[in-house]
Amino acid sequence: MKSTPGKLWGLRRLADANGRFKMVAIDQRTPLFGPIATARGVAEAPYEDIARVKAIFARHLAPSASAILIDPNYGYSAALPHVPPHCGLILSLEHHVVEDTPGGKKSREIPDWSAAKIRRIGADAAKVLVWQRHDASAQTKAHQAAFVEACGRACKEADLVHLLEILVYPLPGEDAMMTPERRAECVTAAVEDYLDPRFDVDIYKIEPPIPLHQVPDPDGPQASAAQAVYDRLAKKLPRPWVLLSAGAGPEDFARQLVYGYRAGASGYLCGRAIWIDAFRKFPDFAALERCVERESVPYIERINALTDRLATPWHHHGCWGGMPEIEPSGPEFASAYPAR
Repeated sequence: MKSTPGKLWGLRRLADANGRFKMVAIDQRTPLFGPIATARGVAEAPYEDIARVKAIFARHLAPSASAILIDPNYGYSAALPHVPPHCGLILSLEHHVVEDTPGGKKSREIPDWSAAKIRRIGADAAKVLVWQRHDASAQTKAHQAAFVEACGRACKEADLVHLLEILVYPLPGEDAMMTPERRAECVTAAVEDYLDPRFDVDIYKIEPPIPLHQVPDPDGPQASAAQAVYDRLAKKLPRPWVLLSAGAGPEDFARQLVYGYRAGASGYLCGRAIWIDAFRKFPDFAALERCVERESVPYIERINALTDRLATPWHHHGCWGGMPEIEPSGPEFASAYPAR
């Protein structure tokens, strides 16, 4: 298999030297806004508080990460000075504000932001979050598909890695708590909506297809059923994939990683399982930072060791079968590589 130069370099930059993804997310916006505003007793979370929290996370976690995911408006300028140059850089492309309709959620890009701007500042990938339900209205599904397709096309034009995150959610009137069978069905169906090559996905960011909490021991009597759910999903994925925590606690997420890695995942892109306990110390910044140092950093080192042991290098995924060759190549590269 061959890859364009920008995408190949981006994939390599996001991974460690052995091709495994150890990526930390600090691009969260809505999950931070509410708690910060409540703690401050204000209607809207102050930018200074959000930026300071993200800077602390970057300073302590980025050195242990192969890449870091940041949002452009609240995190980039505050966090970037603390990101070491060996660390890959991902910028979020989707707006945290979504349109809730009777037929489901509709996503859009951050205003005045683009894949071209993400490339221009030197980032290695654009992350696109799409809220997806296969059983949403036809109009909503068409909107979401067009959104992702446009993002993929823009990443292709910028020769930028397209990292697609797919999250399910309760439809209007639906109970947020799903049975294990229903969760597996919804997650799998949502992912299946984005397997077509027209979306130009380079890395899939997948939420666990089994319940997030009270995850069975991967070596216990319930492990085979949980592993079977992961294996069925993994067989469908045409590109390398990573796991997100989706709000699961540290212990549960570590167990999810074992199932994911046994199914062929190439690493993680995770935020809250790593730093949520520290964030709960807000607005005591000193306590928050101590907790990051004493709990979050050892946890990321723990899941990094797990990733080293069990994760599949991205270039060993079936779509590659080894490190890709660059296309175009040869003595006419300068003229053959398109300018956009």
